[in-house]
Amino acid sequence: MGKLWSGRFQEKTAKIVESFTESISFDKRLWRYDIAGSIAHAQMLGRQGIISREDSEKIVHALEKIACEIEAGKLRFREDLEDIHTNIETALVKKIGAVGKKLHTARSRNDQVALDLRLYLRAEIGQIESLIKHFQQKLLDSAEKHIDAIMPGYTHMQRAQPLLLSHHLLAYVEMFQRDRERLTDTLKRVDVLPLGAGALAGTSLPIDREYVAKLLGFNSVAENSVDAVSDRDFAIEFLADASILIMHLSRMAEELVLWSTEEFSFIELPDAFTTGSSIMPQKKNPDVAELIRGKAGRVYGSLISLLTTMKGLPLSYNRDMQEDKVPVFDAVDTVKASLSVFGEMVPRIRFNKERMSDTASAAYATATDVAEYLVRKGLPFREAHEITGRIVLHCIESRKNLNDLTIRELKRFSPLIEGDVHKCLLAEDSAKAKNSRGGTSPSQVKKQLKRLRGLLNS
Repeated sequence: MGKLWSGRFQEKTAKIVESFTESISFDKRLWRYDIAGSIAHAQMLGRQGIISREDSEKIVHALEKIACEIEAGKLRFREDLEDIHTNIETALVKKIGAVGKKLHTARSRNDQVALDLRLYLRAEIGQIESLIKHFQQKLLDSAEKHIDAIMPGYTHMQRAQPLLLSHHLLAYVEMFQRDRERLTDTLKRVDVLPLGAGALAGTSLPIDREYVAKLLGFNSVAENSVDAVSDRDFAIEFLADASILIMHLSRMAEELVLWSTEEFSFIELPDAFTTGSSIMPQKKNPDVAELIRGKAGRVYGSLISLLTTMKGLPLSYNRDMQEDKVPVFDAVDTVKASLSVFGEMVPRIRFNKERMSDTASAAYATATDVAEYLVRKGLPFREAHEITGRIVLHCIESRKNLNDLTIRELKRFSPLIEGDVHKCLLAEDSAKAKNSRGGTSPSQVKKQLKRLRGLLNS
């Protein structure tokens, strides 16, 4: 079979043009979706009497055989056939002759490729959601395992207030929950059937788009044929979701890199997920976390790439849109690989709970608790804040921690301070006291754990 458009042309396509314009090198991964769409289309053509039922059945049977051949690696894709659609159609015609040429009735590669990409993304979004959920479960397990461990919380990368390690881990579970919800919502825009739009104007043949949608499991049908072939919003939206997701992974990776340093010494990463140095024998490098941090830029690049491709395109289909698939494919692969490796690594991290607790108790991390103690004694918060600031300054000058101060020393700053202030000075007591909804107290963290388990099990 020659070029699909050869009837109008007198010259053969130049070899350099074939190499430049081919997409089979990357869109071959759409083969199973292309065949699924073609089978549904053939069944609809037969049902509507546009082609005979006998021809429809021949086409479907041949496509199923082609699928088996591709799965087994027996079908060689050809660059001169340009894309996955033409490669499969050529294989079909080779199998069943002229009957195979009837498959493309009432469709164009424009609506065909839009269908393939939607089917692909629909499947991949489901897999990514499962990987996120698996990772969330691992984080919840780790939080439950270390339910009472104390660590310093940070703002501006300065020690701020004591936290439960479990509370800190649950912050990431919340982030990834939003990622899952975003992907689920995006799925509504992905799950729209474009097939039947033809090149851009629809068809004069009596097709049944609702039937095709039913066969392929789509919830809705694109209502405007021009929009159906020119829309890539769904792919851009997916890439935006993927960018936010990889950003969350990158933030966590950054913390793991920091926490594994000698300066922090909060964690030890498993040997199996680190590497050494070619020259320094003592090194244990957090390469997995660093690579995930680096791959964030790669996913961002995919989003910017497709946004830039689409920003100046007039309606409807333009060949520029062939550039949609590589960024989508790469983002899917990158996100799935990052989630998979993190999901395996995080449960094996060893937390240095003693070091974390000691650090949480230093640097006047309970100063806010002293200020709130004075508020409970009747002082306005601004006055309590100022008094506590002077107490901290005194500690710095005398090289003492807050819990080293005697009541006599503390009373110099406010006569309201009594012996019960010592309940505010320990990191453990500070964390326990944060019992507001969503706070870091053990009782609140247990409520969060229960709620998040429920979300994952629903």
